[in-house]
Amino acid sequence: MSVTRKRLAVGTAGAVMALVAVTGCGSDGGEKVPETASGSLEHIASEAGCKPNMQTDADTIRQALCKTSGGKYVLATFATDRGQREWLNGAKDYGGYYLVGRKWVAVGEEKTVTSLRGRLGGTMEEGSEHMNPGGSHNSGGHSG
Repeated sequence: MSVTRKRLAVGTAGAVMALVAVTGCGSDGGEKVPETASGSLEHIASEAGCKPNMQTDADTIRQALCKTSGGKYVLATFATDRGQREWLNGAKDYGGYYLVGRKWVAVGEEKTVTSLRGRLGGTMEEGSEHMNPGGSHNSGGHSG
């Protein structure tokens, strides 16, 4: 292959990767995910179709129980990104499924959190494999 063809091949591959990154093709298995919700706990709950039952209303975290036709879940908002990440790191030890947005988290069963993603956007995260029997981490014959 000539130097010109190598450059063309590398350039084409780079352009395809850039297009995939910009359009998101293939990143979510074809499902359409809305822009990630933002705002107050009440606003995010409203976007999810929930009337929040407040459990914690502090300066650093606000947390409510929500119940929708898709199931029950906990919705939490945080004053800082760092506070959110610290909370997530500790909570994940208990298993569960997490829908994560900027300064908010929804926690519940996998089907509930997955259905919320269609309304709130965000990214899916999974808690400890040892606390999620049958979770995606457990399907690969992991030994420890």
